[in-house]
Amino acid sequence: IYIELHYIFASMWGHQIYTYFGILLLAFFLLIIATSFLTAALLYFQLVWEDHRWWWASYINGGMTGIFIYVYSFYYYFQRSGMNGVLQLSFYFGYMAIVSFAFFLMMGSAGFQFCLVCVKKIYSLPARGN
Repeated sequence: IYIELHYIFASMWGHQIYTYFGILLLAFFLLIIATSFLTAALLYFQLVWEDHRWWWASYINGGMTGIFIYVYSFYYYFQRSGMNGVLQLSFYFGYMAIVSFAFFLMMGSAGFQFCLVCVKKIYSLPARGN
């Protein structure tokens, strides 16, 4: 996923042509699956600690992918791109904030929906006493 992110940034901001759309779609599905399963694992630990206020925590845990993309955009701007100037800086970080927020919403929703299905499945099963 990191390598695909590098190629996407290079094609968006470095004026290179991106031609691997099938691999990009596969990486996007893998990102959704990995985010969902990691959010469910974090939800499990939260439920084990008997913290049942999991709704927003699962959304934020899933949405942290968007925060990672925004942090990576800082690395790309200062280390990889040759951009300089106030206009390019504001344009770049403005658009990356919008894209990162969109990924925060997408991945947060995917993680939350998967966690909702998991919690419904867990609590629909009969309790087994020891």
